[in-house]
Parts: sequence; structure tokens; C-alpha cells
Amino acid sequence: MTRPNILFITADQMRWDCLGCAGNPVIQTPHLDALAAAGTRFTNAFTPDPICVPARASIMTGNYPQVCTGHKGNTGAIREGQPLLTRTLKSAGYRTYALGKLHFLPYAPPDQPRTTHGFDHVEWTESGRILKQYDPKGERRGVEDYFDHLHDQGWHGYARAHGIGNNDVRPCASPLPAELYVDAWIADRSIAALDRHCDEHADAPFFLWMSSPKPHSPYDPPPPFDRLHDPRTIPPPFGDLSLLEHMDPNIEQTLYSHGCDSLSPEAWQVIRSYYYGNISFLDAQVGRVLAHLDRLGLRENTLIIFTADHGDLLGDFGSAFKSNHMNGSVRVPFLAAGPGIPAGAVASAPMGLQDLHPTFADFAGADIGQPVHGLSLRSLLDGGPSQREWYYACTGHPGHQSSMIANGEWKYIYSEHGGIEQLYDQRNDPGEVRNLAGDPAHVFRTSEMRERLISEARKTA
Repeated sequence: MTRPNILFITADQMRWDCLGCAGNPVIQTPHLDALAAAGTRFTNAFTPDPICVPARASIMTGNYPQVCTGHKGNTGAIREGQPLLTRTLKSAGYRTYALGKLHFLPYAPPDQPRTTHGFDHVEWTESGRILKQYDPKGERRGVEDYFDHLHDQGWHGYARAHGIGNNDVRPCASPLPAELYVDAWIADRSIAALDRHCDEHADAPFFLWMSSPKPHSPYDPPPPFDRLHDPRTIPPPFGDLSLLEHMDPNIEQTLYSHGCDSLSPEAWQVIRSYYYGNISFLDAQVGRVLAHLDRLGLRENTLIIFTADHGDLLGDFGSAFKSNHMNGSVRVPFLAAGPGIPAGAVASAPMGLQDLHPTFADFAGADIGQPVHGLSLRSLLDGGPSQREWYYACTGHPGHQSSMIANGEWKYIYSEHGGIEQLYDQRNDPGEVRNLAGDPAHVFRTSEMRERLISEARKTA
């Protein structure tokens, strides 16, 4: 087998349980379900830090964010001397492309080179974040490529014509026609990049990162996807406000800072239905790109991985978004298909996003050049044993940090703010509504996992 092409597809803020193949009875994800059927689905996939910037830094380097950026919060540029995925793959002859949301810091002014970490070709949208910083009235070109596209199509300014912000919890349908919605543009540009690669670099393998900014809020699918799922049929959130007393205080803080406390149960169902609509629209765009891969005759020798940078509580415990270690926030979908990967397999070993860099390097026959925290998943995909017993994750800033360890059976969380401990039986309580840390029957297990977390944390200090 020659070095495989690599198609890496990511969602932003997508929960682990929002796939039909993961058992969701309502959501419509036929193309991602087909990808899972053609390959392996990981049931215990996590993000090392449930926020955009640090999660993406871990993808790029294979290391935990506190090492590769020096931060556990949503800030920090990748440090000099850290291994970069692009550098690893280019050393093995790959051409590298990135289309969509990268969220690499710092954002550079329009007249300075972009922070792209070595990709050969980049076309991006940062959901208006760079525009907000450098061109709030949208008067310049070359700031964010997607917004230039809307201008050229006669829809300048309509990406946010509904007035909903990047971290608003209330939903609204996009005013844009579906063919101009951001994920359609990313799929269009991914297809164009594949064509250009075949025309200009057919002798080299490619790494293409198709990076959607959805279903991250605003929850604003274009019609008719805003009405695709009946809110009355959507599975309700896990837990309620009464459980917050025994959880990371940051979850309750988000409840009030983002106005979630005023939402009725029915409102949450509508919000969740729009979120589902965003995912179904993304699924359709994934289907378009995979179909084009087939037309080009490249599918057989292409490794395809789909995942997300983190999840979204989406009403669990009355709150929303991420930055905590509850399943809705820290668990992510993870599908892998391609040469040598068994079809229809399900892997339960704990793994995470820092494993992507070493996995891609392994398939490419490339040398990262230095040790990293991540582990290649290739042996797991071949049916081998797991090299990791527990998965460790962390997030926050001094005074408000939290961390966890999990293995698919048990999860332990410690929150620095308030010294709160949480222990969950993952097999019998996947919604994490019963904290066993204060249960006399689980005193020994709580103590044992507390020490285990300390040990894992020291390995990544």
C-alpha cells in the first residue's frame, strides 16, 4: 500500500451522542453513519481540553495544551519547538490543505501573514472573530475568506443578519440560502482543493483538513434544516439545576452569564432541534465531499477521520456550552475509515485528540522527531490492545481549573474552585446524574481515583 491520502473532518462543539450510529434515535446523519459502517467508531473519545483553541493546539502538536501553549484556557499560541502536524507530514512528501475554521492564535492583522502553522494552502473563516478584531464594519477584503465569498455573491453582511452572536444560546434560522451557508462553502472549497491537488500534485499524497465551525452557536441552520427535527421528539437534556450544587461551579456560572436560567424545558427542545439541524446540514456536506472523493477514484487509498474539538452541554443540568468535564462537553464523536481499517467495528478504549498527530504520522510513515503525549491509534484500529488505561483531561485558569480521568467505566472529576469531587459510573449512568463521590459505598474508589488523577496530571505538567 502506498502512503494514504488523509481527509480529516472536524465539527466544532459537537456532542458525542449526536450521531445515528451512536444510538441517537432522532438525529439525521446518514453520511456519517455510513462512514462509521465503513470503518471504526470510538465510543470513549475525549478532548484533552474542552475549549476550541487548546483542543486544536493538541491536534496540531500531539501534546497537552499546558505544554504546547502554556495555557489550559481558550488562549495561547503554539510555542516554538513544538512539533507541528504539517511539518511531520510535509517531511513525508504530503501536500497540506486547510479549509474552514482553524482558530490558531494569534490572529494577524490583514496586512500581515496569517497564523497557519505551515499549511501549503488555507482558506478560512473564523466566524467573524478576525473581522470583529480588525474590520468590524466588513470594509476590507482578505480578512476572512468566507465573508469575501458572501460579498462576491451579493450577500455581504448576511452571515449574521439574524443578530445572534457566537456564544448566544438562543436559536434562529440563517437568512442565507443553503448553498451559501458556511458549511456549504467549506465543502465547495474542499472539493476545489481536491481537484487542484489532482491537477497539480497528483504524484504526492494529500492531507486535507475540512474544518466546520458548526454546530457551535449560533444555532442557525439554513432552511429547511431548521425544521428538519421536531422539537417534541428530541431527547431531553440530562439532569437539572438541582445537581449543580455538586458540580464544577463554572457550569453554574455559564448558566447565568449566558441567560440559560430563563429558558423553559420547551425552549431547550427548540434549541436542541436547531443544533441537530446544524449537524444534519454538516452531514450533507460531508456526503458531498466523500462522493467527490469517490468520483476522483481516491476513496480506496484515503484515511478518513471525523471528530470534533469538544462538545456542548446543550441544556444538560440547565446549562450550555463547554469548559467542563461532563460528557456533553468533554466526549466527542470519533470515526475512522480507510485502508486496512475494519468495517463496522466499535472500539471502547479511551483515546483523545492528542492521538491524532501520532496516528497520522504512523499511517504516513513519518517521524514526528520528538516524544509527544499522544499515542498512535493504528494498533487499536488493527484490533490490538489499548496502550492507555485511563484518559486524562484538564481545563481552566488558576483558581478555576478542573481535571478528570476516565476509562469508559468510571470517571472522576476534581474542580479546584470549591474543591468539588465527582465520581460517575459511566456504564450505568451515562447522563452523569448521580455523583457517587459522597457515597459511603464508594469512599475507597473515590480515594483511589483521586490519587490516579494526581499521577496522570504529573505526567503532563
